[in-house]
Amino acid sequence: MKQQPMVPMHMNDDERNQLFRQIADSFIDVANRHTEDTDNGIVSSALLYGTARFSAFVVASNAKNLERYEADRDAAIEYFTSEFRRMLEENLDNYKSVFKEQPRYAHLMKNNDSEKEQ
Repeated sequence: MKQQPMVPMHMNDDERNQLFRQIADSFIDVANRHTEDTDNGIVSSALLYGTARFSAFVVASNAKNLERYEADRDAAIEYFTSEFRRMLEENLDNYKSVFKEQPRYAHLMKNNDSEKEQ
């Protein structure tokens, strides 16, 4: 099995946060490219599925055996769902600006007068 690279110990919190954002942005860039010819909902669902699948891999790869895996399962579900909820709430709050100013990603958002009225 391939050795997992570790975040260098010398990285401070700012550097780790910057790396985190760069990786997240790279996934968002791929998702944005898919929205050019695919419905946003399908892209979002696929990204969510990929996240769930990779998160399950992380849990399984960190378990030494089936007993440990089963013991960690519920805690992992709680952790990942609470993190997703926290991040979703944060990003929804950030997107309030969409209704107040021209966002950086305006070209990717559906802009339909009938939707605005609803």
